[in-house]
Order: sequence, then C-alpha cells, then structure tokens
Amino acid sequence: MKIALLGYGKMGMAIEKIAIAKGHEIVYKVTLENAYDFMPLSLKNVDVAIDFSMPTAAFDNILKCFETNTPIVIGTTGWYDQFDEIKEKCLLEGQSMVHSTNFSIGVNLFYKINKILAAMMAHFDTYDVSIEEVHHIAKKDYPSGTAISLSKQIMEEIKTKTSIRERLIFGKEQPSQSVKPHELLIESLREGDVTGLHKVKYESMIDSIEITHDAKSRYGFAKGALLAAEWIIGKKGIYTMDDILNLDEIIK
Repeated sequence: MKIALLGYGKMGMAIEKIAIAKGHEIVYKVTLENAYDFMPLSLKNVDVAIDFSMPTAAFDNILKCFETNTPIVIGTTGWYDQFDEIKEKCLLEGQSMVHSTNFSIGVNLFYKINKILAAMMAHFDTYDVSIEEVHHIAKKDYPSGTAISLSKQIMEEIKTKTSIRERLIFGKEQPSQSVKPHELLIESLREGDVTGLHKVKYESMIDSIEITHDAKSRYGFAKGALLAAEWIIGKKGIYTMDDILNLDEIIK
C-alpha cells in the first residue's frame, strides 16, 4: 500500500515506522517545510492518505484528496465545524473517508463504556458528571477532540446537561470559574509531554465513579490509523472507527 502522510509531526513519524514495518511504502510526506507545495498532483501515486496535520490545513487537505479520488483517513481535530460540508461532498461524489477524533482501539472501547455508563447514570440525579483531559503543552486545540466526543455521548444520554463549560489550565494553575447545573465541565490541562489522558467522573455527596483512559504512547493512535487506512481501500463513503471495529456486534 502506497501512503501519503499529510502532516509529519510525532504522529506522522509513528505511523511511518509502523507502516514500513508492515511492508507499506510512504511515497509522499507533507511537512512544515513543503506544506505550500502540496497539490492534488502530489497524490498521483498514492493509494491512501493519512492526515494528522493542523486544524487550519485539514479541510483543504480533504478537498485535495477528493479531487484525486484518494481515500483519506483523518485524525486531525479542530476542523469539525466544517464537517457537514465535507460529509455532503463525500457522499455526493462517492469519495472515501474515515474520520475519528481518536483512532486508538482502546479509546474507541472507552467511548462505548462511556455511553453505556452515561445511559445508566441518567437515572440517578444525585451525581454530577465532568470530564478532564490532559495533553502535552504543545497541543494547539482544546478541549481535545476525544473530550468533545465523550461530552456529546454524555449529553445524548443525560438530558439535564445542555451545554459545555470549557476550562483551560496550564501546570498547577487553579481554576476559579463556577459551573452551573446544566453545564458539563471539560477541564483541559496542558503540561509536560503527556500523550493523552481522559477521565469521566461522576460525583455525589457519598461517593464517586470514574472511568479513565491513559495513552502510554502514540503507538495506539498510529496503529489504529493504519488499520483504518488498510480497511478503507476499495470502499466508498464516510466511516468511523465504529464501522471498522464493529463493537456493537461484539457487545451483543
């Protein structure tokens, strides 16, 4: 499989290492140095593109892949305000795309657990729920795409939560904002070189319930993205990791 890496930061490098070990070929890389040279023509010998670029570049990268009928796996977050436009174009033109706020298999299992737990906790109004996400100091967007996905799942089940309260914290800085009962708090901490930590916590006067996913390295994200790239070849439409892992059938 011939792969284009649209974005060659830490994630792109991790994907490259795994892909080469599996016998795939990286035939094109978009880096900070050559980003302005990236054109649809650059994809002429590519079977699939994997995008871990920047929120400001993701939309245009997707369009360039569509222009050349190149399947794309997109792990970049921070561009989802344009998702409806991309979805419509993908389906109308018969393009191929896998998108996810997190390609880690573990995180996608975590999503399923989060949704099931939220459905249960919706029946117990003595608990309040919040989300905490921790990432490295260089992460550009907040809350993380994973935290936003978790919050959407919770709000689908717990109808008393109708809006999100975002709180960004650096290092040991102490938050001061109050949170209203209808708000779902997402605290985003930026410190060190943390790969990714997500917690969903239900708190009452007598106890607390917490689920956590702690990414030990970028390997899990890279492995999942490569799995998606292998899976999308020969398919048309727009997909998520749910389609690839088929977790609903496993739960049955």
